[in-house]
Amino acid sequence: MTARSDIEAITERIRERSRASRELYLERIEQAAGRGVHRSVLSCGNLAHGFAACAPLEKTELAGDTVPNLGIITSYNDMLSAHQPFETFPQLIKQAAREAGGIAQVAGGVPAMCDGVTQGQPGMELSLFSRDVIAMAAAVGLSHNMFDAAVFLGVCDKIVPGLVIAALSFGHLPAVFIPAGPMTSGLPNDEKAKVRQLFAEGKVGRAELLEAESKSYHGPGTCTFYGTANSNQMLMEIMGLHTPGASFVNPGTPLRDALTKEAAKRALAITALGNAYTPVGRMIDERSIVNGVVGLHATGGSTNHTIHLIAMAAAAGIRLTWQDISELSDITPLLARVYPNGLADVNHFHAAGGLGFLIRELLDAGLLHGDVQTVWGEGLRPYAVEAKLGADGAVQREAAPEQSGDEKVLAPFARAFQPNGGLKVLSGNVGHAVIKTSAVKPERRFIEAPAVVLDSQQALNDAFKAGELDRDFVAVIRFQGPRANGMPELHKLTTILGILQDRGHKVALVTDGRMSGASGKVPAAIHVTPEALEGGVIGKICDGDMIRLDAEKGTLEVFVPEAELKARKVPLIDLTENEYGFGRELFAGFRQMAGRADEGARAFGLGA
Repeated sequence: MTARSDIEAITERIRERSRASRELYLERIEQAAGRGVHRSVLSCGNLAHGFAACAPLEKTELAGDTVPNLGIITSYNDMLSAHQPFETFPQLIKQAAREAGGIAQVAGGVPAMCDGVTQGQPGMELSLFSRDVIAMAAAVGLSHNMFDAAVFLGVCDKIVPGLVIAALSFGHLPAVFIPAGPMTSGLPNDEKAKVRQLFAEGKVGRAELLEAESKSYHGPGTCTFYGTANSNQMLMEIMGLHTPGASFVNPGTPLRDALTKEAAKRALAITALGNAYTPVGRMIDERSIVNGVVGLHATGGSTNHTIHLIAMAAAAGIRLTWQDISELSDITPLLARVYPNGLADVNHFHAAGGLGFLIRELLDAGLLHGDVQTVWGEGLRPYAVEAKLGADGAVQREAAPEQSGDEKVLAPFARAFQPNGGLKVLSGNVGHAVIKTSAVKPERRFIEAPAVVLDSQQALNDAFKAGELDRDFVAVIRFQGPRANGMPELHKLTTILGILQDRGHKVALVTDGRMSGASGKVPAAIHVTPEALEGGVIGKICDGDMIRLDAEKGTLEVFVPEAELKARKVPLIDLTENEYGFGRELFAGFRQMAGRADEGARAFGLGA
């Protein structure tokens, strides 16, 4: 099924812009694919090292060129709830590979950090760059040239984008992404948020706060709100990198295990040794990227992906821009309300019909390219399904329900929550920025107020405690960009600004830092580019300057005469506190090489 003409036009513009870099990329992966089964090019010494730890039969099979070998890249660790379920996945995958007549080896592990643990802590300044580290670590695992396909075990914020970049860097190999699923529902997210506000106001203590947080984040699996982790899973499915219906099945269930084994078998089925060879670098094209952006808008997904999708696309030679993302937002309706842009969690979304329902609605409306290639085969229509466990223990699929199970959570296209997407790109004399509008009430999407300029989250927290912020204002938090301190997420601001807004004040945030998928009810212009450290206008704003943020019109302005703005200098501030401790000294090179947020904030070139 072809997409609507306006979707086709944006896709064609991306295709034309990307033509040279995409052709070069495809030429390179064709060269890699042309070498055949890669173990055949290894010397006997190379190969002996590669299968030294295998069982005798596996050694015999790997010595030839006809048995497919599946590389497993895993982000397992048992501290983080989202990744703890991966502990058992390699054995399931190896069992499935044997059943399918292949072999599987753990090719390597990648780090997985949790922004929820590091929020407001020094370690958060490593978060964005961990994406690039993950891409490089996965590349090290695959560099042994032992594999005919790869499966990638990852869920959360920077992990999946990093793994996608790595997969596309080995674009001649088929790649299947295998999720772990969300934890079961705990304390509702809105109740947790209320306790956080009470704590910030000094009305409850740390014990009550920890109890609420522990009831919310209570078991294995991803957090249940619709942040970057769950946006990742949506993207992997709508871009065809998951098997259909795999994203939001809880861990530790028979269906989850069945989906994992099925994904491993599918990866083996699409190698160059068979008749359905599906190299990921050819599979993911401009249409796949546009489908991902449309899915992000339709679900009110994470603002982080305005950075990550650009870097992911670049890894395949595709040049995506914020302008593309913004124009797709204008024509994509919001069909999902999952916290923070609703009261439901991702389990409620899945129960209401989930991605199968959403994909069908978008396909029927012509908002998705239905003719893409996926790991499941030709076309996206097979993803408009619900995965269930059959009587024989295998995965069975049924057509997605015709009606939403709860239209307060998941709306049909005809009754969308709003006519445009949950993300918006802002432009003006401050630069370019991103705002998540899906959780912001319409009456809050315009604000004109004086600036309160600060250089850290802690400075705003101190001003709040000192009673200096009981008024209308726009908090300008600068020197938080990729080159300044790694562009951390600034969620310590969310609670404070939410309290002030609840008191009746008009407040907003403008920052060159990030707020991610948990961006909530306060209007926040984030990812401001150019950043302060690069001489961006955000660094020239002074206390009291009037700022206008208009999320409906897509503008961000500071009311200072152009001549005066040009004459102002960005102040020199001491950033040495951001340069050491918690491993930050090891990331000095990343900070120096980091690109702009609207170019993917990447620390290395990716062919675009």
